[in-house]
Amino acid sequence: MLLAGALAAGVHADEPPRAPAWPDTALARTEALALLQTLNADLLSHDSATLTLERWCAAHGMASPAKVTAEPMQGASRDLPADLRAALGIGADEPVAYRRVALRCGGRTLSEAENWYVPARLTAAMNHTLETTDAPFGKVVQPLHFRRRTLSAELLWSPLPAGWERAESLPADRPGKLAMPHRLLQHRALLVDGDGHPFSALIETYTEQVLAFDPPRSVP
Repeated sequence: MLLAGALAAGVHADEPPRAPAWPDTALARTEALALLQTLNADLLSHDSATLTLERWCAAHGMASPAKVTAEPMQGASRDLPADLRAALGIGADEPVAYRRVALRCGGRTLSEAENWYVPARLTAAMNHTLETTDAPFGKVVQPLHFRRRTLSAELLWSPLPAGWERAESLPADRPGKLAMPHRLLQHRALLVDGDGHPFSALIETYTEQVLAFDPPRSVP
């Protein structure tokens, strides 16, 4: 199914994602920061990161149709951090399932999401779908009429230095491309059902691929 989605989007499954090709100029850095802040605000104002990323992918021409899939990532499961277990309101012995996925659109990994959820607080059908398919978590649990409760939102990289808004000038333009780290933004959040009961704890790390499109304007 992932292969079919990649081919439909015009991206070969074995083709490496295109790195963001932004020039290393003051204007491009300012635009990149503005876009990251826009994405962050959009994520904070909506309950489903999956649907937000689909809108982002479509708005910036990253795939047509813009469909986000959840691809399981390799690696051992990670214990639920103690603060998140407390936030879920569950005891030390309460079973918790772990899901680590890459949210992909147009052959690009936009987010790497760790999800600890309480199976007892989902339906049997939801648990079966999560265990046997690559369906994004947010879409599977939509019948719970969930809301997102953000615990923290951290910008992991800024293309401009701290205090840039008070400086006399922005960093000088430099030749070459703007170097971006893999991790740009991280959210920690809870998902709560329509009655306000938390059932999932998330750590979502958004990658440089959220900016893998041409800068919004021509830069000399």
